[in-house]
Amino acid sequence: MIFDNTACQLGEGPLWHPTRNQLFWFDILNHRLHTKGQEWKFDTYVSAAGWVDTDTLMIASAKSLLKFDIKTGERTEICPLEADNPVTRSNDGRADPQGGFWIGTMGIEAQENAGAIYRYYKGELRQLFAPITISNAICFAPDGKTAYFTDTPTQKIMQVQLDQDGWPASEPTLYLDLSGTEDRPDGSVIDHDGNMWNAQWGRGRVAGYAPDGTFIKAFDFPAPQTTCPSFGGDNLTTLFCTSAATGLPTSESNGRTFCVETDIKGQREHQVQL
Repeated sequence: MIFDNTACQLGEGPLWHPTRNQLFWFDILNHRLHTKGQEWKFDTYVSAAGWVDTDTLMIASAKSLLKFDIKTGERTEICPLEADNPVTRSNDGRADPQGGFWIGTMGIEAQENAGAIYRYYKGELRQLFAPITISNAICFAPDGKTAYFTDTPTQKIMQVQLDQDGWPASEPTLYLDLSGTEDRPDGSVIDHDGNMWNAQWGRGRVAGYAPDGTFIKAFDFPAPQTTCPSFGGDNLTTLFCTSAATGLPTSESNGRTFCVETDIKGQREHQVQL
């Protein structure tokens, strides 16, 4: 069940690169991008990525969106991201079906209302939603008509309708209300059938919900601070999940990246259009 034994302080942002058949993920607090058997060090927080082509990722850092060459490790700035704000860093993010890239920010110390959610699309970075305390659960319906996100402390996952270019076309509405439970929604991914799979911080699980919010089932992992899921593998039926060791005692599982074979087929990760 452990996919990789690297112990991340704050594992996040797993991305299955569909043309490389390769998983990438981040350790936000240690400023690192990981893949099995290799890591890259950055000079600031890095948290999420989308794939541009076989050898290129778009990476969100605390101060910018970066173009990253997997072969050489070279990185160049695409555009600033809250570069003038020393309080915040990037957090959860994912590419949408139209080729845009959504990225959330948050306070480095999780300061209340310090963050926001943005979208980069064809050269433009636009703020979509603010204020946000801990941005998470950014993911998209397969038809590209609905986006999801959460501000984790609210324990409410929101949904918003999108236009044909992938921009919000309505005000967000409630998709899933977990308030009053122990379920703190972290990262999410949508599968091929439109079901959401949500990592729940403190519960050590990834829980599935139908498009109408009905609970389906959950996959448990041996680390309480599960952070973000991703589907990958040859048939997109392997569920990967990152976790965080921060604040927990040293163990064989805290902070590791996990995988489990499922009967669920994921979506192919969408390609970022620069």
